[in-house]
Amino acid sequence: MIVNFPYSGDMKIVKVVAAVLHQNNKIFITQRGYGEWKNYWEFPGGKVEEGESEEEALKREIKEELGAEIVLEKDLGYLEYDYPSFHLQMRCYLATFSSDYVLKEAEDAKWIFLSEYLSYLFLPADISLFPKIEEALKETASRSRQR
Repeated sequence: MIVNFPYSGDMKIVKVVAAVLHQNNKIFITQRGYGEWKNYWEFPGGKVEEGESEEEALKREIKEELGAEIVLEKDLGYLEYDYPSFHLQMRCYLATFSSDYVLKEAEDAKWIFLSEYLSYLFLPADISLFPKIEEALKETASRSRQR
């Protein structure tokens, strides 16, 4: 069950970026190892710093968290979600790894089929991404078949 808390104008706004990394009909997810949302699964990424573009922030965050380079393929758009203590604004990108990765911050990571996501406890905001991800992966597969 997704519970979205009502936005309060005085609530802190947190701007983040996330990568939906895909390969061989699977998506890459990471498990948080700290904080209030410890053990929840999410898409890797993080906060946008002052003066950074969203694309720069995402590439930096993936380098910091996974020691990897990525290629951004498609902008999946913005997602907004109200958590109890902050308002989340998240820009999401479909992407692929262009180098190997190493877990530096996450508790765990997995490659899963999109259809398996209900088996994992995802952050509430991330759950709402799955219809967009499914559509984007279908488009990517269709373009691949046309080549």
